[in-house]
Amino acid sequence: MNFKHYFWLFLLPLMGAVAADPERLGNTVILEESAVANLQLQYAEAEETTFEETIFALGHIEVLPGKKAIVSSRIPGRAFSVLAIPHQAVDEGDEVAWVESRQPGDPPPTVMLTSPITGTVSKVEIAVGQPISPDQALMEIVNLETVEASAQVPQHLAGRLQVGQSAHIRLSALPDKVFEAKLAHIGTEADETTGTVEAAFHVPNPEGLLRPGLKAEFSIVVSTRDGVLSIPRAAVQGDAAQRFVYIKDYDLKNAFVKTKVVLGAQNDQVVEILGGLFPGDEVVIRGAYALAFAGKGSVSLKVAMDAAHGHPHNEDGTEMSKEQIAAAQGGHGDHDHDEGSGWNMLTTFFAASTGFLFVLLVVTLLVTRKRVAA
Repeated sequence: MNFKHYFWLFLLPLMGAVAADPERLGNTVILEESAVANLQLQYAEAEETTFEETIFALGHIEVLPGKKAIVSSRIPGRAFSVLAIPHQAVDEGDEVAWVESRQPGDPPPTVMLTSPITGTVSKVEIAVGQPISPDQALMEIVNLETVEASAQVPQHLAGRLQVGQSAHIRLSALPDKVFEAKLAHIGTEADETTGTVEAAFHVPNPEGLLRPGLKAEFSIVVSTRDGVLSIPRAAVQGDAAQRFVYIKDYDLKNAFVKTKVVLGAQNDQVVEILGGLFPGDEVVIRGAYALAFAGKGSVSLKVAMDAAHGHPHNEDGTEMSKEQIAAAQGGHGDHDHDEGSGWNMLTTFFAASTGFLFVLLVVTLLVTRKRVAA
């Protein structure tokens, strides 16, 4: 490493430390502690993750094929007794009704009807004394331990579907839950009316929360990329012409910097960041919309900088010189020091750094001469 490398290695951090960024300071919102608490701000780190490219589709929950059964009678007659009610859980072989035959007898013979499967009674279409015939559906029983989530995928995207792909499934009836499932089968025909192709997912339903008929939203994962810098979608504000986020300031307490970002692909959860952020930046994901209307905030930049660094600053965030401090205090400085020199902590720092660089230069020249002499 030569002298030029040493020079920039030492000088660049110094320049970054003493030079204020006017644009950054102008886009900083500083709030009182109480205001931060009232807004209930939440944050997330910009991080490099595995990014999922997804396609979006709408659909609904259905009974899994083969998991629905109908109870009927093989003989005509009338309902002698009905032992099951809607939403009742039954096991295969359980008694659900008795049918009194039309054959003569005293009493007339009766036939017991049982549940063909284990599940839940979803419909009861008979009442005691009602005439019945063999072509009548008397009860419906469904097993919902696993259900089918059927997505209607636009046909121009259907070519990207493959059996085994994952999906994140959300229901408006259960907004706080996300169900994960694998693509089980793809429809053999497109629906000409809607222009969609069915993509069916088999979803475990141990809690019985998924019920047939519920509407669902599907985010089907069609590809992944590693090492993609991304943030939650909730952090992004602005319109299509100018997107921005609020970053938690790394120096000032309760301060947030409005920062322009360049977006890439996005899915149902996160958005890819192509420019404007670095890994580890903390972005506001809850309360960001309110920050956009907070102006400069309720705390001045000067007060925040003074508290953060322990010495006085100007209203624009720059450090106050000795003369400015004296003027602010109503005096003319300390006459025991050289008033015209403008000597302060910053000047001392520059003087020390200049001396260090000079010594480094002399040492480098001596070493170079010895090498040439050798």
